[in-house]
Amino acid sequence: MMKAIGPGILMAGAAIGGSHLVSSTQAGARYGWALLGLLLLANLFKYPFFLYGERYTAATGETILHGFRRMGKPYLLAFFGLNLVNAFLNIAGVAMITASLSLNLGLRGLGIPLPELSLMVASICAVVIIVGHYRMLDKIAKVVILLLAFSTCIAVFAAAFTPSVAAEGFVSESPWDLAALGFIILFMGWMPAPIDVAVWPSLWMPARQRETGHRATMGQAMVDFHIGYIATVVLAVFFLALGALVIHGTDQEFSMASAAFASQLVDLYTDSIGSWAYWIIAIAAFTAMFSTTLTCIDGWPRSLATCCTLFKRDNPSANLRPIHITWIVLSVIATYVITKFYLQSLGQMLEVAMVISFLTSPAFAYINYRAICSPWVDERFRPGPILHALSWAGMAFFIGFTGLFLWWFFWM
Repeated sequence: MMKAIGPGILMAGAAIGGSHLVSSTQAGARYGWALLGLLLLANLFKYPFFLYGERYTAATGETILHGFRRMGKPYLLAFFGLNLVNAFLNIAGVAMITASLSLNLGLRGLGIPLPELSLMVASICAVVIIVGHYRMLDKIAKVVILLLAFSTCIAVFAAAFTPSVAAEGFVSESPWDLAALGFIILFMGWMPAPIDVAVWPSLWMPARQRETGHRATMGQAMVDFHIGYIATVVLAVFFLALGALVIHGTDQEFSMASAAFASQLVDLYTDSIGSWAYWIIAIAAFTAMFSTTLTCIDGWPRSLATCCTLFKRDNPSANLRPIHITWIVLSVIATYVITKFYLQSLGQMLEVAMVISFLTSPAFAYINYRAICSPWVDERFRPGPILHALSWAGMAFFIGFTGLFLWWFFWM
């Protein structure tokens, strides 16, 4: 069992980042507990599509990208094109968040511009992945998730006993009107992660197998997946609780300016736990986002590299590493270009990345669903009636909100 655990935890490491530290906390700060139901609903509707990545590999012994190739090159090409857009924007986004949190570790006084800090973060992650391979990635993610989960639980329980006092005359905003639709889409775009991330555990499972010499059974793979997914949901609720308990109702606003965001996020914890915990929390928040950036700089390039090799042959493993490294380097370069010349504001960067992530959700969801329902997947491992219904409900949910958002954006 221990040899099988890893890919699902890594997925949690990728997810417990921008969506939790930023979106969930901001949702609680602005709307209190009002978006808790939507948070759980988004996680529920994305659940089957994340599940299918690990389930497909456990059932067939090949990655789900092989399944896209079996379905026909147009499916693989569609995934590649949409993934390419998401990859560069999202990597730049998480690198920028990580860079902003590094300001709490004594870098604020150095005056290094945020784009250059983002480049440094992305470059360090790239070196760790290229030199340390999957083993280093796996170890770092497990330690960081435990550290963040522990510190977040302490902060939430402390805040629950000493909640903030609402300012006199305070009236909470309502998230249930068209004016809030933009934020709702941002909130759901990265909650718990973009759906194309569901492919990553399928790609990490062969790497884990090569490291341990053990191929995970279906039962072991499902335990691994559910540990990671449940952790992401629970921590998302906890971060929303922090915003609701500490900021909501006060005269504070959750800023998206990089320096203000970095210090305010740490203040959320220290206000609940005590100032003595500043360095513990500052390090925990930074390492959590560093872990996210690390997994993203491995996951998206690994997806793109596997697609490139599958366009030409059915077994890409022999030629994957040099192409993987190439995409890692391109991702680092793109991070600097995007943060330096196009989206220099943290808030602007996250808005674009999260909206693109949500708008591409229906396509990624459908491709994953088609793969797990393929005739070459053993019938025992295909979705049952409940998962079928949840999958179609999820796709309808994504398409409905996408249409509503486009109508709001272009006509309202």
